[in-house]
Amino acid sequence: MHPPKKWAVSRLAIVLIVSMIVGIIAATILLIFAFLPGKSDPYLIGVGRADCTGPVAEVPFMGFGNPEQNGAGLVTRQYCRTFIIAEPKNHTKRVVFVTAEIGMISQRLRLEVMKQLKQKYANFYRHDNVILSATHTHSGPGGYFQNTLLMINGRGLIRPTVNAIVKGIIESIDMAHQNMKKGHIFINKGVLQKSQINRSLFSYLENPKLDRDRYSSNTDQEMTVLKMTTVEGRDIGLFCWFAIHPVSMNNTNLLTSSDNVGYAAYLLEQDKNKGYLPGEGPYVAALASANLGDVSPNTKGPHCINTGQSCENLHNYCPVGGAKMCIASGPGRNMLESTKIIGRNIYLKAKELSSAAFEEINGPISFSHQWVDMSNVTVRLNATHSAKTCKPSLGYSFAAGTMDGPGMFNFTQGSIQGDSFWDAVRDALLVKPSSEVVECQKPKPILLPTGELSKPYPWQTDIIDIQIASIGSVVILALPGEFTTMAGRRMREAVKSEFEAHGKSGMHVILAGLCNVYTHYVTTFEEYQIQRYEGAATIFGPHTLSAYIQLFREQVKALVKDSVQDLPKHPEPAIFNITNITFLFPIIDTRPIGRKYGDVLQDVEPIYRVGEIASVHFVGANPRNSVENVSKFTFLTVEKYDNTSAYWETQYNDASWDTRFIWKKGWGHSTAIVEWHIPNSTEPGTYRLRYFGHHKELLRPIQAFSGMSSVFEVSDSEVVKS
Repeated sequence: MHPPKKWAVSRLAIVLIVSMIVGIIAATILLIFAFLPGKSDPYLIGVGRADCTGPVAEVPFMGFGNPEQNGAGLVTRQYCRTFIIAEPKNHTKRVVFVTAEIGMISQRLRLEVMKQLKQKYANFYRHDNVILSATHTHSGPGGYFQNTLLMINGRGLIRPTVNAIVKGIIESIDMAHQNMKKGHIFINKGVLQKSQINRSLFSYLENPKLDRDRYSSNTDQEMTVLKMTTVEGRDIGLFCWFAIHPVSMNNTNLLTSSDNVGYAAYLLEQDKNKGYLPGEGPYVAALASANLGDVSPNTKGPHCINTGQSCENLHNYCPVGGAKMCIASGPGRNMLESTKIIGRNIYLKAKELSSAAFEEINGPISFSHQWVDMSNVTVRLNATHSAKTCKPSLGYSFAAGTMDGPGMFNFTQGSIQGDSFWDAVRDALLVKPSSEVVECQKPKPILLPTGELSKPYPWQTDIIDIQIASIGSVVILALPGEFTTMAGRRMREAVKSEFEAHGKSGMHVILAGLCNVYTHYVTTFEEYQIQRYEGAATIFGPHTLSAYIQLFREQVKALVKDSVQDLPKHPEPAIFNITNITFLFPIIDTRPIGRKYGDVLQDVEPIYRVGEIASVHFVGANPRNSVENVSKFTFLTVEKYDNTSAYWETQYNDASWDTRFIWKKGWGHSTAIVEWHIPNSTEPGTYRLRYFGHHKELLRPIQAFSGMSSVFEVSDSEVVKS
């Protein structure tokens, strides 16, 4: 017999009921996830990159302060890279972060960029939602400061440099703005070892042992990456923060370079932008600075270059020759090899972290910015005691430089007493520091009381940007200077604890160094006491770090309480009425009799094998002519003949790390040298080298020209040359 029919009906009813329950649960879960912050809609994300290379000849490099380090060509171009992130349902809530492959962001650059953004986008991009950061390469042209101290170092306010950087920043923002699309952001962190050392170990050891014992290293080895993808999952950008000085290229280098972090960015972009020349392609990868103040890439450490002995001592002083002989190097045999080794280490770690970045960032975007007079901040040390910051001043050890690049006149680090001779020179030529400043800056012996010097323009600014940007659980602190390892750690922990105190745990705090304005260094109070280079260059005195921590804490409170508008306000600093002050000689090109610009003086060999250097010398002209006369430019190309199409195809330009452009100024004329360091991966075939430039003869307009080598063969086999 069959079971009663009602059981079949009941079975069907049960199936229907269960299906309904499952459907309701699934729908409920979907609704819950749909209304979680950031889950319903992806962010709007845009990335951009633009050339910001200034004049590559005769202009002093900004970084080491070596008066003999004037540009004479380039290894690679310098780029500005930008990301823009906007909320999915409120596109006006957005953050812009720019990292430029230059020495620093000067206040002049910041103000000029913001002025142009306002003219172009009205109030869309403002001081509060735009962060400008520098990688801190020491191998790029200077001349972009309006304050007297660094105008002296850069031989004036050099308009071609300023224009190139401002233009590059604006164009990278434009590109990111125009390319915005729906996408996702993922974060990852990891440790990179064997790529840094602490160059001020004696200062670091002044920090309390309890503080030091909390960390496994005397440098901040953590790298943070933000990976950006489209909604389809295609990578469009990668921004990395890592604490390292880009000084693998030392103070004898005369070729413009983005240094180790620039090489890392180059490798990351070349990986993704297959078939594109360097500086081109949709994928953008950037390395940004962090708390790099006391961090060196020269991992062999300091040695006396005349004896080979270690000079890892308080003063970085050599028994024979003094401080100027104490120089750090490594890990390579020369500075370019070291640059590539460190750069490749950074690249490999960034690539690894990017591929494993699965923690998605979601949530609202907020930001805060205020101008602060850093020379007059009252710091609450505890419930009963307070202190104040000081007018800017630089100590004696500032003139000593560091083991990455020693200073002049054998000044030494760790100087806590002045010198009667240099005091007399200062008092006669500049001004004697006031007793108030001397007392405030103790134990710093003041060499340059920059805050009390105002002619022809203020020597240093004291009106500083304090800025935070928050993207979901990511917080970017725009640090206005070079924070040391421990100073950065204290800042990070203070900001994180402030968020936690207001119910926001698990925040990722990113230290973005050298942002918006350059205020030299920031050490801890303890590090300041022994006055090595970093302490002597902490311009606002011993309580500088405490003041910054206090100010950033106040901004965090304002962000979480939505009371940013109530923060104290200070007037925006002015753009000084300086159009172009330069101590560079005017350009007058000449050429040998019977020769044209671009003529070959020394030609290539007829055949090369991989690993060799193809080189050609041309009748040259001053490269400064080319900076403002073309929008997109290369001084050289390496071209390969394609037998199928019967055309010459460009394989490399001057943005490639496998080429060199070298300019040599002679008596009555100049020589341009184009080099191609032939990679092992080069395909055999027929090649040629080309040179492009502009000449400016007396009373004649600037004119473009070019030159070309003979053709030559590249072989992947051994070549026997006669």
